[in-house]
Amino acid sequence: MASVVPAEMIAIRCEGHGPPEVLRPTRVPVPRPGPGEILVEVVSAGVNRPDVLQRQGGYPPPPGVTDVPGLEIAGRVVACGPGTCRFREGDLVCALVAGGGYAEYCPVPEPQALPLPPGVPVEVAGGVPETFFTVWTNVFERGHLSAGETFLVHGGSSGIGVTAIQLAKAFGATVFTTVGNGAKAEACRRLGADLAIVYREEDFVTAVKKATGGRGVDLILDMVGGGYVARNMEAAAIEGRIVQIAWLEGSTITADFTRLMIKRLTWRGSTLRPRSVEQKGAIARALEARVWPLFAEGRVHVPVYRTFPLERAAEAHALMETSAHIGKILLLTGR
Repeated sequence: MASVVPAEMIAIRCEGHGPPEVLRPTRVPVPRPGPGEILVEVVSAGVNRPDVLQRQGGYPPPPGVTDVPGLEIAGRVVACGPGTCRFREGDLVCALVAGGGYAEYCPVPEPQALPLPPGVPVEVAGGVPETFFTVWTNVFERGHLSAGETFLVHGGSSGIGVTAIQLAKAFGATVFTTVGNGAKAEACRRLGADLAIVYREEDFVTAVKKATGGRGVDLILDMVGGGYVARNMEAAAIEGRIVQIAWLEGSTITADFTRLMIKRLTWRGSTLRPRSVEQKGAIARALEARVWPLFAEGRVHVPVYRTFPLERAAEAHALMETSAHIGKILLLTGR
């Protein structure tokens, strides 16, 4: 361990499960990097829906993973464990982690770390990994989105949504999204959405059918579930694909799945957190090769809605639960 690394740090722990107020700053020992890991002094950490679910008791960390929330970070490498080879002390990185991001220091499996995207400051880069890893693997690797196809992402103003809109547009798709109000619709259009549907005012099935001449959409990325499952099948084109990554309206559903057969649809599910280091590392390398150049060209960016000091993580969660944000909510350590 480098001598500059203190013995203790501030981390956010959940004092039981419940409302945002159960998140409390706590002094804990600084973790040491294990074999194949680097230790990162965290500058910024993203706040995501899975963090909220973990706090509420609905998304426990995988076995052996810290109960400190936080799935994405950016900061400075301060120590390297045995077997690391790419990064050195002093390097600035962003990384996907299985937990532990809401802290001043966080160990990271080296394959899951990336150099900062071109032009993205470290204070913002903590909002990159979770959404970009998720969108890349689900939209392009599992959903097989191609140039010239039509794509619908629900919740376009969320962290996942703003990332999916930008990447789908950059790779040549026609992009549709659903949002909760006119301000969010306008923000999504500025990010590249060809059609932003305010779901409180218009039925998204009718809207996408009209926009596609009755054909429907080639690929749907859904985080809602519940009643959206049947409507997604109705909105999808013949041979269309649906990728399910969350269940905000619940995973227990009643639906007529006849359309799944008649339209020859493919409906796939996916989670990211439990995947192996090797699998996450493969996604990281794909992002570096295919997406990092888009940052350099100014074709994608990270819309930041608001930042909070690390110690005010509870306020960040309260804001996320309002769904008022457009883009990312970040925690800053001040380091």
